Amino acid sequence: MIIVPVKEGENIDRALKKLKRKFERTGVVKELRARQRFVKPSVKQREQKLKAIYIQQLNSNEEM
Repeated sequence: MIIVPVKEGENIDRALKKLKRKFERTGVVKELRARQRFVKPSVKQREQKLKAIYIQQLNSNEEM
């Protein structure tokens, strides 16, 4: 459960912004969307490998 303490006199928009930020950090929406459809384990593994290769290429380009 996400709790956002609201100080007295604090703007409600600011409290909503804090709530949204906390909600994003927990990854609830991302997990919910991932559970809406089934992804084969082989496809997940392929995506992870491609992502790792991409990140490794970015890191090697920064070192040069």
